[in-house]
Amino acid sequence: MPWLTIAMLLLFGLLFVAAEVIFIPGTTVVGVVGFVLLVIGVWMGYRDLGTPVGHYALAGVVVLAGLIVYVGLRPKNLARVALTSVNTAAVKDVRWPDVAPGTVGRTLSALRPSGTALFGAERREVVTRGEFVATGSQVRVLGIEHNRIIVAAA
Repeated sequence: MPWLTIAMLLLFGLLFVAAEVIFIPGTTVVGVVGFVLLVIGVWMGYRDLGTPVGHYALAGVVVLAGLIVYVGLRPKNLARVALTSVNTAAVKDVRWPDVAPGTVGRTLSALRPSGTALFGAERREVVTRGEFVATGSQVRVLGIEHNRIIVAAA
């Protein structure tokens, strides 16, 4: 019956190594547990079943673990779990506003006191100093304060 214990240790060790390399890379806990199971299984193979069986177990573990690592670390397999897309989005820097003071635009929504205005082809969230402005009215940019575009009816 010791051969069954050794076989189960080696099987579960290889399964844990495969899970680490192929399915959940980067966790290291699963891989370390798998490696420890493999070492214990090979050691028990030498101890309980003799040197020749221990050599076969060691050679089998080395070949199978090497094959698992090779298959798991191929570029095609790595591409499935790696981030390959490039983010090309940009964020407007508040230190350089794209709507200069004095620019005239048209409101797309009623400003009560905040809403949306159109400056050229750009939609911007704007705010008034407290007055209400109807939809479709002309507004002029008074200034920019703390990331807010301050407008007044033109």
